Amino acid sequence: MKLIGIVGTNSNQSTNRQLLQYIQKHFNSQADIELCEIKDLPAFNEPKERIAPKGIQEISDKILAADGVIISTPEYDHTITAALKSLLEWLSYTTQPLLNKPVLITGASLGSLGSSRAQAHLRQILDAPELKARIMPSSEFLLGRSSQAFDEEGNLKDQTKVEELEEVFEEFVEFVEITNKLLESSSKIRKSQMSFTWK
Repeated sequence: MKLIGIVGTNSNQSTNRQLLQYIQKHFNSQADIELCEIKDLPAFNEPKERIAPKGIQEISDKILAADGVIISTPEYDHTITAALKSLLEWLSYTTQPLLNKPVLITGASLGSLGSSRAQAHLRQILDAPELKARIMPSSEFLLGRSSQAFDEEGNLKDQTKVEELEEVFEEFVEFVEITNKLLESSSKIRKSQMSFTWK
């Protein structure tokens, strides 16, 4: 299985990057997980020609080629980062690679709530007509107090959280397989018309 992990922040020091790196390593026998950074991408500016810049196009191509996507988001002011929102705006406005793509949302935060409000907001955003991802239902992974969550080798220290993550990841693998089989057998996959202008 081929998965893409999106680091949902432009911060150079992020426990969400650490979380995805741990997921990439811990589940390497179950999936090939490539991590994508968004910190050097341009801010969305709604170009008239609807052509994605190079960095956006590269991430879009990787999403299209993947079986599923994992997005790990911090929480800034009760929501996702501006950098992640900008990426999603670029994707919805141009290439729309997330249409019908299975997505798992994870998140780490320095506080105790583990980016719960940002994750809820991200679910709403991914359900927008020009994104319309297939978000894994009734499942989330929240990592609170994340600055103390990893050891020097980058492993999660709390075995209970490891077991929770393993359960979530196993469910996501099954969700990806089932979703993609349904899409392969469907003759009417929903596609949005590229007419959204935010005006």
